[in-house]
Amino acid sequence: MPNSHKTRATLTGLLTILIWSTLAILGVLVGNIPPFQLVAMAFTVVFTLIVTIWLLRGEKPWTHFKLPASAWTLGVTGLFGYHLLYFVGIQNAPPADANLINYLWPVLIVLFSALLPARSEVGALRWFHVTGAGLGFLGTALIIAGGTGLSFNSNHTYGYAAAIGAALLWASYSVLSRRFAHISTNAVGSFCGATALLAWLAHFAIEPTIWPTDTEAWLAVLAIGLGPVGFAFFFWDHAVKHGDLRVIGATAYAAPVLSTLLLVMFGFTAPTWTLALACALVTGGGLLAARDLIAGRS
Repeated sequence: MPNSHKTRATLTGLLTILIWSTLAILGVLVGNIPPFQLVAMAFTVVFTLIVTIWLLRGEKPWTHFKLPASAWTLGVTGLFGYHLLYFVGIQNAPPADANLINYLWPVLIVLFSALLPARSEVGALRWFHVTGAGLGFLGTALIIAGGTGLSFNSNHTYGYAAAIGAALLWASYSVLSRRFAHISTNAVGSFCGATALLAWLAHFAIEPTIWPTDTEAWLAVLAIGLGPVGFAFFFWDHAVKHGDLRVIGATAYAAPVLSTLLLVMFGFTAPTWTLALACALVTGGGLLAARDLIAGRS
């Protein structure tokens, strides 16, 4: 694979991380919509749009559903299974604790990338990839703890286990997608449809239905469906299949930091020295992990 193609795919991964950083502020604008309902609405938005695109291209949508069982298993487990475990985690443990555990997924991507066969062209895992990911995790820990500390205790074992499962699942989905590089990213549209259906079923089974209360909230739902819980997954699919997983994993820690910076910019939270230190750690870690990419080496 030419380095230029790999670099572009890696940059697509960084674009995905930037898009994901908008989720917090959009979530504030959405209001008090139950989590599975929001996931269902967002995936319905992107699935409807991608089917419309297929039709405008003159394609038959059902042809994109003809995928190997292994691809279906990975795609639906990755998209729906991750959200399921994540929400179980934050609902059965202190959210800050569960969120920090969940954010083990970027460093796990870096570590799991070493298990891929040589033909995947990921490259050797070096000390600066692991160190960069570690610095990013420290920065993320500062953001999530918010200077108040965390409260890990055995009373929330079930929630912690779910959060660990979410981290393992998303990292595994991201790395194993490399094995399906020959399958078109259009397949993600099919996975989005299945995820929307499962999320609606989960919502109606365990949650009350609360619709957006004004135009701003409806627009925020639409934006989430188009961005962080929508087309971002198409970009991520391309990135993890063809980009540098070591760099993508380490720089993923920019998402919670950028998310917090956006909240500061729009007046939803105050700037702190903790945020400044977290920015320094995540930026430094990302640059360290990407040093070969910056230098133009594979």
